Amino acid sequence: MRRIKIVVNGTAHDVEAEDRTLLSDLIRHDLRLTGTHVSCEQGVCGSCTILLDGRPVRSCLMLAVQAEGHEVETVESLSGGEATPESLTSLQRAMSDQHGLQCGFCTPGILMSVTAAQRDGLDAEETIAEVLGGHICRCTGYRGIRAAIRQVLP
Repeated sequence: MRRIKIVVNGTAHDVEAEDRTLLSDLIRHDLRLTGTHVSCEQGVCGSCTILLDGRPVRSCLMLAVQAEGHEVETVESLSGGEATPESLTSLQRAMSDQHGLQCGFCTPGILMSVTAAQRDGLDAEETIAEVLGGHICRCTGYRGIRAAIRQVLP
């Protein structure tokens, strides 16, 4: 077991984890932030995407000990931990408005990747080209997701 100091969604945590604990497992099981989803466990689907120091990473491919001293943002950070219509970001509202989600399993990872692209100043078409290729959505056919990105980004 090893002590890990990590900031998640603005809150400092000092947790104990085995060396082999995945960051996704630490987030979901130890910190009880279940918005980060895990599906393929191979970094292919994108559902486990979080922001590490502002950059999107697949939390299922990263060990928790590698996040020591870093800042992590999960999907819960986007609306301040609340899920009220007033607290949603413009991107979250656009995903709803444009029917960009059905089962919602891929949505947290997509939201985090698009948030990073938005912060980087990418436009809608750059974001669609660069971000959506790294996320698998089995429900929507991506039409609503692309429309949501176009609604929010220039």
